[in-house]
Amino acid sequence: MNPLASATSSELQEARERGSFDYLELIVNRISESVAGELNGDTMARLTPEQITLWAYWIFRSEVLDGGHVQLIYNGYGPFIYRNPFAHVMKLWGLTDFAKFINKGHTLYKKHEAEITQERSDEEFMAMYENFEDFDDLDDAFVIHEEEITEQIADYVNEQISQFVTIKN
Repeated sequence: MNPLASATSSELQEARERGSFDYLELIVNRISESVAGELNGDTMARLTPEQITLWAYWIFRSEVLDGGHVQLIYNGYGPFIYRNPFAHVMKLWGLTDFAKFINKGHTLYKKHEAEITQERSDEEFMAMYENFEDFDDLDDAFVIHEEEITEQIADYVNEQISQFVTIKN
């Protein structure tokens, strides 16, 4: 466990009462702060697999809600999500349907990775969405189910809180 990622029990309780988003945001922020906001090979070695997976979900969620899978992949997060056991861990956390969803995204990622990851101007990037309509259904499905998925992850984190942060009183 990364002992530098910590929160007080009152901070956790207050965030949980505000909702799953606030709860996970607090925990992810503390994990991020514990490694100076850097997610790389060196800092990942200081984090637990659970902390890395939660941070991966937070990145996935943010990118897909902001610009869909195309943005997630274009911004360089494809390997982090699809070449790591993210889907497998989601299944272990009890999110079987979400794991299947990630695996569908992985199939499309493999199909389109080379083209999506090419350097582009902003205009070319925006036009790219028309070329990758394969992702539209996945993007729509995530938007529809995001709150439920986030709630399930928050429930898991709450049950396993010691794997994510040290609780200070």
